[in-house]
Amino acid sequence: MPPKPEANPQAAAPAVPAPAADAASSKSSKLGALVPVILVVLLAPAVSWAVAQYVLLPQIEKKLGSAAAASGTVAVSRDDLSEAAASTGGKGDKGPAGAANTYEFTNIVVNLAGTMGTRYLKTSFLVTSKNPKLREIFIREKPKLVDVTINVLSSLTLADLEEAGAKNIIREKLVQSYNQALGSQVADQIYFSDFVVQ
Repeated sequence: MPPKPEANPQAAAPAVPAPAADAASSKSSKLGALVPVILVVLLAPAVSWAVAQYVLLPQIEKKLGSAAAASGTVAVSRDDLSEAAASTGGKGDKGPAGAANTYEFTNIVVNLAGTMGTRYLKTSFLVTSKNPKLREIFIREKPKLVDVTINVLSSLTLADLEEAGAKNIIREKLVQSYNQALGSQVADQIYFSDFVVQ
């Protein structure tokens, strides 16, 4: 029997991958696995910012605007109050029924302490006194008293507001702070007409 011709020795040998090809495929698979992680790390902050800027903030502004429109008042910043007090010279602010011994703070909005700016308190209240010059004094000292109000209210936490009798404690703090800022017993009582925690 004649010997069979041998097949091509290169074709019969099993294919052994070259070390360089193995290393290249390993690197590309590792890089391919990292691409989603890199995208998440880079895109998450951008997406979060866009959602806050274009979705959440407009909704909050809309809510605050509709709440102010429903109550017939306008939210005013501390700078606006200072300019108004300076431009009128403390005159022309009549308040409820022109009562000389009352003064109303409307739509005071502050961030609550310990909430990283995510929760706020919106309130309106009437300050009363036996002193017939309360309105005159509060108009003259309005920038100082708005600052005192913001400092007292923004020092509150959610836990403070959940305590029993929280509004009474806030009343006492505000009256005490006003009298201390004015240097005499001017304010006697506070009556809340609006008190919303969001």
